[in-house]
Amino acid sequence: MKPSGAVRIVLVTCGSVAEARRIARAVVERRLAACVNITLGAVESVYRWKGRVAKARERLLIIKTTEAHLPELERQVKQLHGYDLPEFLVVAANGGSKEYLAWVSGSLR
Repeated sequence: MKPSGAVRIVLVTCGSVAEARRIARAVVERRLAACVNITLGAVESVYRWKGRVAKARERLLIIKTTEAHLPELERQVKQLHGYDLPEFLVVAANGGSKEYLAWVSGSLR
């Protein structure tokens, strides 16, 4: 496994499966993401919002993209998302299958 350089993993939580599917399809169609995994089982999120502790059942998107596509991907997620402040966390892919990493980059051209 070699370092990937530009490949990034983006985490986004959504309030429903329908919203998750809509965002996933849109960003793949626009070539902002090579692949999006959607957790169909809910994740339970506990967080502080507007001074109170809250919890929600959400769906997690795991988005594979590249560094170059992050600004537009973030704009699209914010535009399509129903939350006032959607989660958008970027994690560097520090390694992986050379072929898979090449596929991610190639899918976004």
